[in-house]
Amino acid sequence: MELIALLVDFILHVDKHLEAFVTSYGAWVYALLFLIIFVETGVVVMPFLPGDSLLFVVGAMCGVGLMSYPLTVALLLVAAVLGNQSNYAIGRHFGPRVFQWEDSRYFNKRAFDQAHAFYEKYGGITIVAARFMPFLRTFAPFVAGVARMTRSKFTFYDVTGGALWVGGIITAGYFFGSVTWVKAHLDKIIWAMIFIPGLLILFGAWKARRNAVRAAAGSR
Repeated sequence: MELIALLVDFILHVDKHLEAFVTSYGAWVYALLFLIIFVETGVVVMPFLPGDSLLFVVGAMCGVGLMSYPLTVALLLVAAVLGNQSNYAIGRHFGPRVFQWEDSRYFNKRAFDQAHAFYEKYGGITIVAARFMPFLRTFAPFVAGVARMTRSKFTFYDVTGGALWVGGIITAGYFFGSVTWVKAHLDKIIWAMIFIPGLLILFGAWKARRNAVRAAAGSR
């Protein structure tokens, strides 16, 4: 429970924690940020780390001169791309082993073929859009690996989505993070960056499930 409380406090007051870290350890903050972004995007069991809010706060710190804007964008883009590549490789390598594909009664060849076809056709937009969705950005590259999405196609959209995500949110923080109203309501902005995408995901899942139930009822 204490660990959870510390994590929640870090997420909600990431600006204060990072500023204190920069004051105490200086350039080591770049290594810490690289690790956080890599782990959030590259380890499928760590989807709860503060990606969006962290990038926004980092952009704000760049805006007031506490960190280098070009170095931060470049370094965290590399972390985000490598994280997705790691997650994709984990899914591609361990997915078939976990389900033991052809030798397992749990393997559904038709479902696998559908997943593969979906990622070949729509995987690009899925990988890019998932960058801006907490939790989904951790699982999307893993599922792409399990579904055997073509690596070259995955890499292209991985880099594209990473550039839009890292560059876009850090730049927003750079220009708007020092605005008085934003600073006064940063905790609410962080909550919004966490919950609004989450609600959109839940709504999308509910709508997809409702459509599937209707389709099943209509086919009877």
